[in-house]
Amino acid sequence: MIDDQDLKYLAKELKRVETGLLESLGDGAADDYPQYREMCGQIRGLLYAQDLISDLAKKLEKFDDE
Repeated sequence: MIDDQDLKYLAKELKRVETGLLESLGDGAADDYPQYREMCGQIRGLLYAQDLISDLAKKLEKFDDE
C-alpha cells in the first residue's frame, strides 16, 4: 500500500523535474515556439500530477483518522 513516505518521494521527484524545466525555459532552452509549448505542457502535467498526489495524501490521512 502507498504510504506517506512514498507520496513525499514522488512529489519531491516531480518538483525536481518541474524545477529543471522551469530553469531550462528561463535559460532559453526552447529553440522555437513548438518546443516552448511542449515544455509548458510538461510543466502543466507535472503540476496536475502534484495536485493529484496532494489530494491523495489528504484522502489517505482522512482514511487513517477514521
